[in-house]
Amino acid sequence: MATRDQVVVVGAGLGGLAAAIRLAAAGRDVTVVEASDVPGGCCGTATLGPYRFDTGPSVLTMPSVLADTFGAAGEELDDWLPLRRLDPYYRFAYHDGSVFDVVRGQEAMAEQVRELCGPAEAARYLRFRRRLQQIFDVEWPLFIDHDMTRLRAMVRPYALARLAASGGFRRLDRLVRSCLTDERLIRAHTFQALYLGLSPRKALGVYASVAHMDTVGGVFFPRHGGMHAIPVAMAAVAEKAGAVIRYGVRATKVEADGSGVTAVRLDTGERLQARHAVVACDLPAAHQGLLPDAAADWRLRRPSYSPSCLVLHFGLDRRLPDQAHHTLHLGEQWDSTFAALEEGRPQPDPSLLVTYPSSDTGAAPAGHATLTVLEPTANLRGGLDWDDLGPRLRDRLLDRLTRLGYGDLSTTPSLTIAPPDWLRRGHSAGTPFALDHRFTQTAWLRPSGRARRVPGLHFAGMYTAPGVGVPPVLISGRLAAERVLEGRR
Repeated sequence: MATRDQVVVVGAGLGGLAAAIRLAAAGRDVTVVEASDVPGGCCGTATLGPYRFDTGPSVLTMPSVLADTFGAAGEELDDWLPLRRLDPYYRFAYHDGSVFDVVRGQEAMAEQVRELCGPAEAARYLRFRRRLQQIFDVEWPLFIDHDMTRLRAMVRPYALARLAASGGFRRLDRLVRSCLTDERLIRAHTFQALYLGLSPRKALGVYASVAHMDTVGGVFFPRHGGMHAIPVAMAAVAEKAGAVIRYGVRATKVEADGSGVTAVRLDTGERLQARHAVVACDLPAAHQGLLPDAAADWRLRRPSYSPSCLVLHFGLDRRLPDQAHHTLHLGEQWDSTFAALEEGRPQPDPSLLVTYPSSDTGAAPAGHATLTVLEPTANLRGGLDWDDLGPRLRDRLLDRLTRLGYGDLSTTPSLTIAPPDWLRRGHSAGTPFALDHRFTQTAWLRPSGRARRVPGLHFAGMYTAPGVGVPPVLISGRLAAERVLEGRR
């Protein structure tokens, strides 16, 4: 029989590794099973000849959450994963030719706004920045950094009243427009709705906290190894703490009896006894055979998925002088692009995220560089013919990049990832962004972090609360570990 100390973690992504570190550091007998040959999950990596690319998130905010994860095992983040703060955090390039850099510091940012939009808007921006802080201060401890597996976690009248007073329950677009008037600045503080899979007109104002994390808290990047260095370092810390990580092994069934979880079966034929299992992989896929029938969650009966993305990774034979790490090329159209995504169609005038990790010198040979371009697009739920559409969107994107000044990249070594590729990589609906963050998929209404009818079965990752993004996924792993350590079966 399994002992109370035995835990199996399914998936060595950021959520699974965050749980494994804490559980192993607390003395639990932890085994992590990962179908891939490397850690990372969504925070993956790919190579093309001498070039290395991050295939997952390019944005790291709230490094204190990452430091807290390492600290749970008595380790210092800087010893394992030195970070640097990007400067600028983002560069916005607008269709009218204007450029706006998001930089560190309140006064420096106010000066950027003053130069772009004038002194009156700069004063409005400073008031808006205070509003962002108010929302963040209420939302973070009570609704992001908090276990939402029980309904009463949401019933906090005083906190809800404070959020309402600061505009948190207004629509994000209306909240920002009530503070700012320049369209360029408004878009710079509402584009983050794309992270949530929603239009700014449909996302709640509470998600202004994402803009706060990006534009106030700052954006960071590992000094070596790209974003994939994060799970690599976390896996090493987990193993040092005593966890066993088994790569190239797939979990096929979480077994349970009337008392709860009993074991996890592997595709090797092995049966790992366990009293707790933390499932930190694609949750809808897990319900297609991996999980017991009793683990069914009503919140996943009619899931609403985020849009997907078309990503082109280029291996450049040159460097790009004065190119920012993150550049957002915002299209002239705005509302219609979000409407297209909501209707399951490609955007008519997409905004592009261009990532140029110039400081990651190991990603390319000397004198060369890598460039990644992301275009939001429809997921596979719309039934589009991607055999036909994929090449056409790729050609359109290459033409757009030429017009934006990146040169003719049609013959440059490249790797393309479209929605069907995301599906083959294990992402339901062909989107790496999981469920969107509409109200009915937020906090307690998001798929639960534990299976109420299967004691000992817990979940981590972007399908559970708090949701999508590196800090929320790390927090989901911490919350799962805390439930295990509390003995909540």
